[in-house]
Parts: sequence; structure tokens; C-alpha cells
Amino acid sequence: MVFFGEYQLSFTSPGRLVLPKRLRELLKGNTFILTKGFDFCLSGYDKEDWENRAKNLFQSSLLDKENLKKQRFLFSAIVYLEIDDQGRFIIPKNLLSYSGLNDKAAIVGVGDHFEIWNQKKWEKYAHTSTFTTSD
Repeated sequence: MVFFGEYQLSFTSPGRLVLPKRLRELLKGNTFILTKGFDFCLSGYDKEDWENRAKNLFQSSLLDKENLKKQRFLFSAIVYLEIDDQGRFIIPKNLLSYSGLNDKAAIVGVGDHFEIWNQKKWEKYAHTSTFTTSD
């Protein structure tokens, strides 16, 4: 499963989005995981894939302060969301607030997961971030 593409969306009601069909088809079932992402976006994962990844996060020492910070950041915000027959889901208020989502969003595939961005923040990030390769 590889999440890819960029999708510009409008909220259908406060906090409610439609997950694009191409991304929905990659999920096993109608439930996915949503949590805080870096750069004030939200990160979405296939439920089964997330549960397998989470096991790896628990293998680090609880005495490792940096690892504990990452675990707090991710696990404190995790929600299991269900997608209805039309592909709609509702983002909880705490995640809307964290990400600055309001009327328009960009959903972008990032390979092993997808991200949901405030559309303006995504445009700024996409236009100011550069990726170069060396020969």
C-alpha cells in the first residue's frame, strides 16, 4: 500500500471531510487512524499498518526522554475514525485546532501514510520547501 497524490478539498460541514476514493481504496476496511503529524498537519494510517508500527515504538526504553516525548505527541492524539458509505469522516475538535483546519484542506500521500493539511499551510510549505538531489 502506497499513499500518493495531492487532493484539494472543502469541508462538507464543520470538521467533516471526504477521503478521496484513491486513498480509501488503500485502507483495509472503513476504519483508519488519525493523529498529530509534524509541521502542524494530521497523519492518517491504515489501522492494521498502524497497529504493527506501534509495536515497534514500544520497544524503546521508557527512560529515553526523546522517545517518551514522541510517544506522548503521537499517542495522546490518536483517534480511530470510521468512514461512512460516501467516504466522509469527522475530525475531532482537538485535531482541527492543532492543525488549523477550517474550510479547505489538502490531503497528500506520503507513501506509508497520508497527511491532512490546512490548504494555505500546505501551499506555503510546498512552495518554500525544496528537495534537491545530487548527482
